[in-house]
Parts: sequence; C-alpha cells; structure tokens
Amino acid sequence: MSMNIPGKQQFPLIQKAENVGFQLSSIEMLSEAVPGKVHIVHGDILTYKMERAFPKHLQKKWEDDPPNVHIIGNLPFSVSTPLIIRWLENVSNRDGPFVYGRTQMTLTFQKEVAERLTATTGSKQRSRLSIMSQYLCTVQNRFTIPGRAFVPKPEVDVSVVHFTPLVQPKIQQPFKLVERVVKSVFQFRRKYCCRGVEILFPEAERLEKSEQMLMLADVDPTLRPAQLSILHFKNLCDAYRKMCDEDTNLFSYNYREELKQKKARKKRILGAV
Repeated sequence: MSMNIPGKQQFPLIQKAENVGFQLSSIEMLSEAVPGKVHIVHGDILTYKMERAFPKHLQKKWEDDPPNVHIIGNLPFSVSTPLIIRWLENVSNRDGPFVYGRTQMTLTFQKEVAERLTATTGSKQRSRLSIMSQYLCTVQNRFTIPGRAFVPKPEVDVSVVHFTPLVQPKIQQPFKLVERVVKSVFQFRRKYCCRGVEILFPEAERLEKSEQMLMLADVDPTLRPAQLSILHFKNLCDAYRKMCDEDTNLFSYNYREELKQKKARKKRILGAV
C-alpha cells in the first residue's frame, strides 16, 4: 500500500510486518533507487493513521480539485472489502485520509469484487458494494490484470479500480444509516425489495411500517434489490431517517437479535413441555 504525492518528495509505502518476506528486498531497492522519496512503514493498513501521514499544508477544501495525495494499493483479498467500506465511511465523514480533501484512490480487487463495485442498476453484479461506493464516489474499473502476473499466482484475476470522492454525496444521510438500509435490502437479493425493508422494523409493526416506508419513498415494493437505482436508495434512506426521527428507538432495533430471542423463547417452551 502506498500514498503518493505527485511532484513531492514523500512516498510512504506501508507493508504489514509479517508479510514482508521476499517483498522486503524489492521495496528496499525501490527506496534506494529514489533516495529521500520513499518512506517504508512496517505496519497494518487497517490501523495506520493516514490523517497523520502528511503535512497540513497539503489540505484542500472539499469543493476544490482533489489534493496532491493519492492512495495506491495492491490489497489482500481478505481485507479489501472491509477496508474499502472503512474508507468510504471516511469519505462520508471527511476524516482519515480524506482530511486532505477528496483524496483519490487506485486499488486492486478480486475481479468479481471490482465488478460489484462498478455494477450498474439492473446488472446481476449489483450489490451492497455498488450502492455504498457509487453514492459517495465516481468509481471506474480501469483494467484487469491476469492472475499469472502475480507471485504467488492467485486463482482469480485482479482488477484495478479508481475512486474519486464526489463533492456532494448522492444520498445526504449519515453513513451508518445508509449502510443499514442498503444492507437490509440486499439481505434478500433474490426476493422483492420489500422483504429487506421489512427487517428494519420490529415484527409487531413490520408490515405496517415497511409499507409506510416504501410509500414515503415512492418505491415499487415488487422491484428486486438489483433493480433499485441510487435515487431509489436515496428516497428509502430519507424515508427511514424520517421514521427514525419520529421513533427514537427505531435505529437501535436489531432484526437478528429479535430473531435470536424468539428462537430462545421457543426452545424454552418446548423444553418445558
């Protein structure tokens, strides 16, 4: 993982300590090839504080062009999804590496993940990642690298995806709220979208509240999740926010916890018989 400042002398390279192995010598060779321009950090990209990596004078206003800071990363498949979700939350909050402004990212993903990140409305790859990335960024699948180009060779091809944060997100709601709505809708991706909306509400009022939310959002309940556009999700999030404002306990509701408690009660009843 690297963070590049075009035209500047600073080029931090972040490499997890236990994974350096054969890569260490090549990284050190790169550092020696450009003296004073490469700074090697042995650490974990999941915990590295990027907001402290560069001087404050590099910061730009969010409305300006992207700053001269660029995140470039060959991401391990095991952390690519949680890491991009974390960075997207940083984009939403304008913190982390985005304290410098609309920092651009060029990252590698397993080809199938890249296809989900860039999937259009109605495509079979449309997913939670599609919505979460595209409501905050312009996302482009630049090109694919065959697996044979890597050592050791992965079993899948790799795609390079470019992200540029938008000046204004397409959904003007807190990241956690958007994430909850999108995650719930795609929980049942093969069913009508109303099924995912339902689990945002306690069982006792599920049908009534889900119908109310869909009506407020003007969303056809028989659409499949992959058929929903960013505008559909914007309307759903706005409607859910309105309902959360009216019922302050709603956002803390947990569908899985209620399901778990229901199963536990049923088990106790059967055990008492």
